[in-house]
Amino acid sequence: MTESRPPLPPFTRETAAQKVRGAEDGWNSCNPQRVSLAYTPDSYWRNRSEFLRGRDEIVAFLTRKWMKELDYRLIKELWAFYRPPHRRAVRLRMA
Repeated sequence: MTESRPPLPPFTRETAAQKVRGAEDGWNSCNPQRVSLAYTPDSYWRNRSEFLRGRDEIVAFLTRKWMKELDYRLIKELWAFYRPPHRRAVRLRMA
């Protein structure tokens, strides 16, 4: 798997929607390794009272999460697009 995940900025409305759909598909794969690659190696996450640093901790967290949440489904929708500076606003829902 490559580090680059096209489409890359600057985004059009269409490529922004593609990027959001790709992220939704990645999360819904429930593949912690695949999801972790969308984040930098030194990422810092907070989930409620748990703090994670780096991809290894992200993978461990998502593995635990998806072992418990067997019906996990994330819905991401592009609901605003600002141009320039090519920013996206995304709404998340758990189904």
